[in-house]
Amino acid sequence: MILQCPIPINDYPSVLMAHGGGGRLTQMLIERMFQPTFANPTLETLHDGAILEVNGSRLAFSTDSFTISPLFFPGGDIGSLAVHGTVNDLAMCGAQPLALSSGFIIEEGLPMEQLWQIVQSMQQAAQTVGVPIVTGDTKVVDRGKGDGLYINTTGLGLIPSGVNIAPRRAQPGDVVLINGAIAVHGIAIMSVREGLEFETTLASDSAPLVDIVAQILKVAGDKVHVLRDPTRGGLSSTLNEIAAQAGVGIHLQESTIPIAEDVRGACELLGFDPLYVANEGKFLAIVAREVAEMVLTTMRAHPLGQEAAIIGEVVADAPGKVLLRSRIGGWRVVDMLSGEQLPRIC
Repeated sequence: MILQCPIPINDYPSVLMAHGGGGRLTQMLIERMFQPTFANPTLETLHDGAILEVNGSRLAFSTDSFTISPLFFPGGDIGSLAVHGTVNDLAMCGAQPLALSSGFIIEEGLPMEQLWQIVQSMQQAAQTVGVPIVTGDTKVVDRGKGDGLYINTTGLGLIPSGVNIAPRRAQPGDVVLINGAIAVHGIAIMSVREGLEFETTLASDSAPLVDIVAQILKVAGDKVHVLRDPTRGGLSSTLNEIAAQAGVGIHLQESTIPIAEDVRGACELLGFDPLYVANEGKFLAIVAREVAEMVLTTMRAHPLGQEAAIIGEVVADAPGKVLLRSRIGGWRVVDMLSGEQLPRIC
């Protein structure tokens, strides 16, 4: 049997950094190479994790790799980020984490003290969530070939009965909420990486979302249709993915999207659109309209949701498209990230 690569090599003869940026090229890589090659019903849902049915229980299963530079940044480090990222993917499936694995790819020459700090940070983050790291792997690569440290984490979680979260459940009439200000993580990393100084120190908002998600599921249950954390590719790419998978349109209101003034100023200085900047510790909830205000109130009562806001709605018009109503009343198309805006952000 002859295998043919589904991506025209004349277009992309080599992998680009943008293929890992969470935008259009990442989507192309998944849709044209990985998804058709590994095709199965579970994978086709394109969720933040796989949903597996085992003896009448539903398990969420998710994996992620973390390659952030620098390894330490205001508000966290690669260790805590690795735990938060994976437990948040489980939370976006509506699951309570049961266990994590951790794989370390360590570059020769990494100071042992730094590795110790990262391992301790991982344990503290896992302990805060109440999930054990139960297995793992360690590899060391030659000096100059590992950029310090890469971490892979895999998580297993249990989905309670009555919870049914899936990207395809977004439907016209639903309301779109977010639990707080966007673009904080990406700008915090960029400020450290590039040595930029602002009036205040920007710190990453990396945090575990398990508890706040559990709270909104407790009050709204099956009326919570979609949960997603807009990490790579930012708010825009995540909403475009949902719109395409559900076959719906999404309308956003620029005036209600929370953005901190220092982040807005940094984006203007750097020429970035906050809608495309990576996030950690933020999540989107698409819920039935009748429970939207209740979900908003529940979010705002939680420490990780005090700046929560309703930012848009799901519509039947223009399926697969995301449109933004600007502050002056005009509309613009919010497309997927088409390049690599912030490399090595998570």
